[in-house]
Amino acid sequence: MAITRDTSQRRLQIRELVHQQGSVQVAALAHRFGVSLQTVRKDLRYLAACGIMTRAYGGAIDNNAIGGTLSEPAYESKRVIHLEDKRRIGKRAAQLVESGNTIVIDSGTTGIQLAEALPNIDITVVTNDFGVLSALAPKPNIHIIVLGGELRRKNMAFYGGLTVDALDAIQVDKLFLGVDGFDLERGITTHYEPEAVLNRKMVEAARKVIAITDSSKFGKVCLHRIVPITSLNTLISDAETPDDVRQASRHLGFELLLA
Repeated sequence: MAITRDTSQRRLQIRELVHQQGSVQVAALAHRFGVSLQTVRKDLRYLAACGIMTRAYGGAIDNNAIGGTLSEPAYESKRVIHLEDKRRIGKRAAQLVESGNTIVIDSGTTGIQLAEALPNIDITVVTNDFGVLSALAPKPNIHIIVLGGELRRKNMAFYGGLTVDALDAIQVDKLFLGVDGFDLERGITTHYEPEAVLNRKMVEAARKVIAITDSSKFGKVCLHRIVPITSLNTLISDAETPDDVRQASRHLGFELLLA
């Protein structure tokens, strides 16, 4: 009976975690509850059969997240959460930029940290993000190209047909792609459809695609898919990157850099 009670309590806690976080990972749950990976997988199968979540590679996702109802955090809160991780990731990403490069910095708070970390050297930066523009403006050696369009105040970035069309004549060395959701099975996703459209255009224009994200985004899925994980050349994240993502970097062939 004790085992039954423990199982029931553990499954209740897993249910609460997936609702709070939007997703859970098998390895993290096994460590948290001190049980085997097989036990956690059995728990997730049971909860999925109850309609509480959907199984995904390496874990499970809240059904609300798959439906696109995982809410987008407010811009002000995104600027400060996981800030130290984002700063380290931005500095690591800046080390990949060489004099003479043309790069795209996607919208997002990690992209702003990359812009802050860039040295004042002869490069061209293309962006649709107001915060990235503000960070680069005091650096006179950096040539800035702003993708205009309609300002979305929810994340202070420009979107729309004008923004997408501006990329038609541009070829860039590197794209630094921000992430709302990163799931090994469902790919890189975002809350906002025009952002997904724009990001796919950015991927087409870039010789190298580099995702920059803190580990809180792993296992999360938003409504609008940008690209599959196999489209990445490089992923830059923090030391909390889970084992399944580390293993996928070897199996899927993208470079993993930890900040």
